[in-house]
Amino acid sequence: MTVSLRCPSSGAEHRVETRVRHDEPSPAPEAEIRAQVTVPMTFADGYSTTASVMTFHGLADGAEHLLLGLGDWQGALARAADGGEAPLVRPHSECLTGDVLGSERCDCGPQLREAAERITEAGGFLLYLRQEGRGIGLYAKLDAYALQDSGLDTYEANLALGRGEDERDYTAVAQMLSAVGADRIRLLSNNPDKAAQLEDLGIDVEVQVPTGVHLTEANARYLETKVQHTGHLLALPGVA
Repeated sequence: MTVSLRCPSSGAEHRVETRVRHDEPSPAPEAEIRAQVTVPMTFADGYSTTASVMTFHGLADGAEHLLLGLGDWQGALARAADGGEAPLVRPHSECLTGDVLGSERCDCGPQLREAAERITEAGGFLLYLRQEGRGIGLYAKLDAYALQDSGLDTYEANLALGRGEDERDYTAVAQMLSAVGADRIRLLSNNPDKAAQLEDLGIDVEVQVPTGVHLTEANARYLETKVQHTGHLLALPGVA
């Protein structure tokens, strides 16, 4: 499968190959919105926005994932239905250490903050997914941190724990997007596997838009490994 990606520095779009699991999309089973509530949000740096937070019945994994409609998300859906630009969407995996505690061992907290503003400006959806540690859970993620401190990289550490490199499944994401009518999206993510899985599940990923680079001394090896091992679309200095 070929999808477009946009260079963070120039804004230009490029086309890249992503992994496809099936010859034809296999749409996810239907889910339905169970509730919707308005939540004003203010981040630590003072940025504020308002989200329409939706919960769902029938998600495939039974987890309590959330979909946040940001900005003029209804207008974005209407424009897409008329053949215009697709809504901007970020599936963001829960990271207590990064999102809440401000850990610099990853880039999750800054990516969440960036996504909230960019999606508010464009109109679209931020999905908050209960997939801590790329699906292995909080305690196991902290065990993996300890192994990284002994020399393993982020993927090797998961494998050393007897887990997968990345155990996340995005069926629930496709279900939530389909429930709100977002079957064609612009995907705000560096991870080509997200695009591949969503395409397999019947979501048309019109373009893959990389996030900014949130580099710290503590997460440099983590980010470099994601670029080199799994092809993340991060424009890291000195990393091809």
